[in-house]
Amino acid sequence: MPIKIPKLLPARDILEKENIFLMDDERAITQDIRPLNIVILNLMPLKEKTETQLLRLLGNTPLQVNVTLLYTSSYEAKHVSQYHLEQFYSTFDHIKERRFDGMIITGAPIEHIPYEKVHYWPELTEIMEWSKTHVTSVFNICWGAQAALYYHFGIDKKPLKEKLSGVYTHTLTDPTVKLVQGFDEEFVAPHSRHTTILESDILANSELQLLSSSDEAGVFIVMSKDQKQIMVTGHLEYDAFTLQDEYLRDQAGGFNPKLPQHYYPNDDPEKKPVHRWRSHAHLIFSNWLNYYVYQQTPYEWE
Repeated sequence: MPIKIPKLLPARDILEKENIFLMDDERAITQDIRPLNIVILNLMPLKEKTETQLLRLLGNTPLQVNVTLLYTSSYEAKHVSQYHLEQFYSTFDHIKERRFDGMIITGAPIEHIPYEKVHYWPELTEIMEWSKTHVTSVFNICWGAQAALYYHFGIDKKPLKEKLSGVYTHTLTDPTVKLVQGFDEEFVAPHSRHTTILESDILANSELQLLSSSDEAGVFIVMSKDQKQIMVTGHLEYDAFTLQDEYLRDQAGGFNPKLPQHYYPNDDPEKKPVHRWRSHAHLIFSNWLNYYVYQQTPYEWE
């Protein structure tokens, strides 16, 4: 089944060329099924790129998905036009009376800032608190995952000596958990961050379950035992060239970044990166939508 997005959303042309099944309002109203309503709180600076990455994954399931895009009104985005926000996005005030089947909270390149000093932290905590009663399950990514662990479970991030950037091997702790059903026992996934979460902090918390970790990248997939909060500290949604774009951006900014690890063939930046995590990206999002959103959400919220 398709994903329903606005006709003029820039991501639409890209996804249609990839044969992702899309639908507009006119066709959606003819479908006699209960669609899933998913809200995406997009905290990334390059919002259009993140939209495309996430919609690609949400559109590859048997379920019809209606997507609402959300941005924080307490912070002025610098890398996206105001027209794009006004045309395609909502603010929390406009949607807080609604209920959603699922929510995605993206990462943000602000790991070096203490949570309480982030401009939109008060607004984000209000949204996270609201999600407890208005959303069936929340999928938190990278900094969003760290923020969720801090707000909901009191687990703070720890600074790394240098940026963690690359594609790392991960292992599963329990392949029978539905979120990772179909995963290989070893698989790769991208990371791009300056902070980490200690595995000992996750294991010491009785409300959390560690599902996957990496010897090099550390904690990767964590789920609350009530299944309402899923935290993924890496970026399975990334395209093949996203780490390269970040590397070149950091180079241009004078940060002297290290080459992303295990990313370029033979560590040669002249060679094209290979997209080695695509299948697991599709798996985790389809498993989340099926088992933790569709199977758990009431048909009628009221």
